[in-house]
This record gives sequence, structure tokens and C-alpha cells, in this order.
Amino acid sequence: MVFVNLLSYIIVLVGALNWGLFGIFDFNLVGWIFGGARSVGSIIVYILVAIAAVWLIISPMITGRGLLLSGRREDMHEAADAK
Repeated sequence: MVFVNLLSYIIVLVGALNWGLFGIFDFNLVGWIFGGARSVGSIIVYILVAIAAVWLIISPMITGRGLLLSGRREDMHEAADAK
């Protein structure tokens, strides 16, 4: 679960960076990389960003605690003991 959380976090940061560039400079980084905002690659990236954002919203609800971004054994043992 730590890997999925970290991957989702990175994907959402890419989406946030793209929105920031679009808002400040009117530059769509994802569209530029994939050759257009409605290209297949861009659409896939937009969908992945949306899925990652939804995962980061529901992940703490599924686990019953905060978002786990560390794989330290102490954190995992504390989570198991809390249940």
C-alpha cells in the first residue's frame, strides 16, 4: 500500500504542476509532451491523475488512519497494534 500511495502522490504532483503551469503561463505540459491536449497519451495521463487523486482521498478511509507514505516497520507495527 505504501508503494501505491507514493506513486499516487507523485502522479497527483505532476497533475498539480501541469495545472500551475497552465494557470500561470497558459502552457499545458502534458499536452506539449504528447502532442496535444486531446491526444491519447494526454487523455491517459489525465485519467491516471484523476484515479490517483481519488485513491489519495479514499486510502485513509480504507486503512482507518492517515495516509501511509513510509514503509518503516515501526509504523506498520503501530498500525497493526491499533486494530
